[in-house]
Amino acid sequence: MIAALMLLAAAPAPACNAPVIMIVSGPTHDRARMLAYGKAIADSGLYQKLGGYYVNLAFPQAIFEGSAPQGYVNLIVRFPCMANARAFWFSKEYQEKIKPLRQNPSAGDYIVTVYPEAPLRADMVGKVGDNAYRAPFTAEGIAQVEGAKP
Repeated sequence: MIAALMLLAAAPAPACNAPVIMIVSGPTHDRARMLAYGKAIADSGLYQKLGGYYVNLAFPQAIFEGSAPQGYVNLIVRFPCMANARAFWFSKEYQEKIKPLRQNPSAGDYIVTVYPEAPLRADMVGKVGDNAYRAPFTAEGIAQVEGAKP
């Protein structure tokens, strides 16, 4: 039994190279507070530790169809895998120190969703990127809030 537990403890963590994108969308009500919130995320180092980075700037450059409410944003954050997106979202630092900066009253009404990244079409390989992470990023060592799902 002890030998089996030691083997489990020594087993390497599963590879974190199935990229996901986190999309944050909705209207911003208090831009100054959201800027402070964004700075707190940057200052925390969580994105750097977990391989997260912004894919776009939050406000549209153009609207080709339809209309968006004033201050409406869509922000895309790429992570190397779902485990790291979860580790960011459910980290004690994010939940207890950073997220409250945009709440009570709400600085914006956002929907936060996570999607698997689509595989790169064969005809695009070598033209736009390799669709993979070359450096390892792990969720190990990121303190989580109570009850967060792994």
